[in-house]
Amino acid sequence: MDAIFETVRKLFWVSRPISWINTAYPFAVAYFLVTRQLDLTLAVGTLFFLIPYNLLMYGINDVFDYESDLRNPRKGGIEGALLEPRFHRVTVVSAIALSVPFVLYLTFVGSSASTGWLYLCVFTVIAYSAKGLRFKEKPFLDSITSASHFVGPMIFGLSLSGADLTSPVLIALIAAFTLWGIGSHSFGAVQDVIADREGGIASIATVIGARSTVRFSFMAYLVAAVLVIAAGQPILLLAALPYLALVGKFWNITDESCESANQGWKLFIWLNFFAGTVVTFTWLVPLIFG
Repeated sequence: MDAIFETVRKLFWVSRPISWINTAYPFAVAYFLVTRQLDLTLAVGTLFFLIPYNLLMYGINDVFDYESDLRNPRKGGIEGALLEPRFHRVTVVSAIALSVPFVLYLTFVGSSASTGWLYLCVFTVIAYSAKGLRFKEKPFLDSITSASHFVGPMIFGLSLSGADLTSPVLIALIAAFTLWGIGSHSFGAVQDVIADREGGIASIATVIGARSTVRFSFMAYLVAAVLVIAAGQPILLLAALPYLALVGKFWNITDESCESANQGWKLFIWLNFFAGTVVTFTWLVPLIFG
């Protein structure tokens, strides 16, 4: 019994519970805004992107990144588990076993288009870290793939609910969210420049350097803010501006001082909750109570 409890506890932390909302929320908001229904599909999809999806994403990452994680001082807390080899097999098996029933249900109730988006979401989650693919070690593709982990659930939710994905407003919002994800990943990679180089891991930050990566991240956030305005949602700038201010503080960071970006990254994690609050009061509260 103690061994089972220890395994469950380990899997819980591997799934990064502080980040569950970042994948479940985009799906739930997108689906609900279009259907305006609280139904079984909303519940199943939200639960999938809340826990199994994150266990699949971060579990595979922790298994295949174990050697480099040993040299990374950030690992072992809310920013990432240090997963001992004895948990590797059970992590991968559990992640797949938990995901399959949800994927089957969402495939059954979806269309060919929505199912395509769902499978693309699952593929990019696996491809980011799995041996033989390792998109996370392909500079620039690493940031794009990471962004898809969060944008994908939103696009899937829109497609599953029958939204017109060719709508200019939706295209602008999807592009803005994608750029937010790209900016977030690239900024997150800055703090690991030294650790990743020592571990032989390539990333956008190890290739172009900490300072250039911070500036790239800043521009991604800036263009995302412009697209939000173009989409007719200027109120969402309240969610975008804090990211610009945060990243801008590290404008002149160097490779040698890259680990100082961790201070900003810890604040970034909580900024996501603020951004979600802005979205909720902008779109969901008027819809529910209006």
